[in-house]
Amino acid sequence: MSKVPEMFGCMVFNDKKMQERLPKSTYKALKKTIQDGEPLDISVANVVASAMKDWAIEMGCTHYTHWFQPMTGVTAEKHDSFIQPNGDGVIMEFSGKELIKGEPDASSFPSGGIRATFEARGYTTWDPTSPAFVRDGSLYIPTAFCSYTGEVLDKKTPLLRSMERLSAEAVKILHLLGKTEVTRVVTTVGPEQEYFLIDKELYDQREDLKLTGRTLFGAKAPKGQELDDHYFGSIKTRVAAFMKDLDEELWKLGVLAKTKHNEVAPSQHELAPIFTTSNIATDHNELTMEIMQKTAERHGLVCLLHEKPFAGVNGSGKHNNWSLSTNTGENLLSPGKRPEENLQFLLFLAAVVKAVHEYQDLLRITVATAGNDHRLGANEAPPAIISMYLGDDLGKLVQSIIDGEEYVSHGKERMQTGVDVLADFKKDTSDRNRTSPFAFTGNKFEFRALGSALNIGCPNYMLNTMVAEELGQFYEALKDAKDMDAAVQGLIRKTFIEHQAIIFNGDNYADEWVEEAKRRGLLNLKSVPEAYAHFMDQKNVDLFVKNNIVTEAEYRARCEIELETYCKQINIEALTMIDMARKDITPAVSAFVRELTDTALAKKALSAAIPTSVEENLIMSLSNKLVCFVNKTAELEDAVIKADEYAGDNLAHAAYFRENVFAKMQELRAVGDSMETETAAEYWPFPTYTDLLFSI
Repeated sequence: MSKVPEMFGCMVFNDKKMQERLPKSTYKALKKTIQDGEPLDISVANVVASAMKDWAIEMGCTHYTHWFQPMTGVTAEKHDSFIQPNGDGVIMEFSGKELIKGEPDASSFPSGGIRATFEARGYTTWDPTSPAFVRDGSLYIPTAFCSYTGEVLDKKTPLLRSMERLSAEAVKILHLLGKTEVTRVVTTVGPEQEYFLIDKELYDQREDLKLTGRTLFGAKAPKGQELDDHYFGSIKTRVAAFMKDLDEELWKLGVLAKTKHNEVAPSQHELAPIFTTSNIATDHNELTMEIMQKTAERHGLVCLLHEKPFAGVNGSGKHNNWSLSTNTGENLLSPGKRPEENLQFLLFLAAVVKAVHEYQDLLRITVATAGNDHRLGANEAPPAIISMYLGDDLGKLVQSIIDGEEYVSHGKERMQTGVDVLADFKKDTSDRNRTSPFAFTGNKFEFRALGSALNIGCPNYMLNTMVAEELGQFYEALKDAKDMDAAVQGLIRKTFIEHQAIIFNGDNYADEWVEEAKRRGLLNLKSVPEAYAHFMDQKNVDLFVKNNIVTEAEYRARCEIELETYCKQINIEALTMIDMARKDITPAVSAFVRELTDTALAKKALSAAIPTSVEENLIMSLSNKLVCFVNKTAELEDAVIKADEYAGDNLAHAAYFRENVFAKMQELRAVGDSMETETAAEYWPFPTYTDLLFSI
């Protein structure tokens, strides 16, 4: 472990290496671009490119790549070598132009109609705020991605724009409050990542896992997570070796991997990083997911990032811990020792409360995916109803403000263990609420509804933008106030009164909450089609267009892309189920029935007195189920074919897949899983849940 400080960031062209390798004037100019958003001069880029190239070659690199995040939800890269012809040989060169601009194909990535197939040109452009790094013999340069005509085609550009927008509005508010030394506010994120590990040999025997990332058939194992023995349990040797390698790979790339442990479901685990700025956290989380999968391969494992790879046990999420910090080192969501007197904190808290209430539909949309539909609402993740948890003390403080009553904080109580050798300690002022989608956890908000495979750029740019909008409105309401403290107090109280419906500190799983939420006017958008029906609501379009995050055309394209992706994912799952049903399960069950029949006939031939009721009952049960199974397979195929009739309207198409194709998939699975429980293990065509979840 003494090597960790030396190891950390060794594969990153970070600030330390820039100071060592760049002339002082170049370093200062680059830092002004990174910190203040000033335009980057090509002469500066040329010097930086040369230094980057020399460092990368020393690290064993022969290629560079503009690493970007298209609307596929995963990262993309095109590798070019440093070589340039030089007489009969080559030299290694890398210019500022090559650093700043790349040119991948823009027609083959999802564009929502922005690009046609014959219009191929697109551009990547260097994001100097996210350090370059080395992987697998290439220099990776984080970039943004746009079309030839300038439309945004990635998840990073809106995030960077939203960070600048929020900073501008937050700084204006802080200047009103007398904090004129603040020049920049950054949003920070710490995304906790859940995942499953299974044996590679078993994975290779499951067509559904290979093609869709989840099991489309599979009866529950006799043991699941009922005993809670896996949660925070002792980490198995093979998994511990994987985690050790994963930590080291991440540390080399400057990823602040901090916590690792077993999660609730068998074979499920979690990695949590220390928070950093939102754009770097997004890059790091994408890196984390990629490196998890590559590291798993080296250990004969497969890392599953699907939100629900196994039915009947908890799926995987990604908790997005979001906060605001100034360039002077102050956390704007820290209540301090006396939050009732901290008007700055209460004002920013009010802005977040107002944003979450007014744009609850957008927050739900940001986490709406085919995989996450399996999680939200179950006793493993927050429900689809968006609400906020403030905790006991802060909740009482907000209520006292609403009621116009005086409030005095009780402070932290001392926890007495009652054991002499155990030290007493102060407990937090509130408990945690794991059922809340958006919970205050001391000095940040934990957005718990994200799915494990999600690119966190989308929820964070939407969250940043909606809070920036509210801060802008607050500034307009306060800028001409003669008595600023009185104006701020009045605005805080007015905001809490008008938006208290979004605050709920109780059990979000309770049936009573569903009815209460409906009375409060909160939305319950249970599926992707229900959520995306609100995507193009005018208030949502106006939010992003007004704040210059995306144009209306770019915003509409994002809606089209997500709905198309949903339809394609369900379609792939349905076709995979049909393939498995016809080529694997039906022949396997038929063969087992034939074996049972031969056994029954052999018994009868030997002696009429030998009972054959066991075989006959199984034959009857499986034969009837097999007929049903074959019919359900045909019904699913018909439903998939009929989906083409809705292809002209993406929302109607998605709704059809949800209400018809997905429903037929559930029916087919129920019959298939029932047959699995009655079929001999040697006949069942692929590994069972017991094999998959308990083999490591």
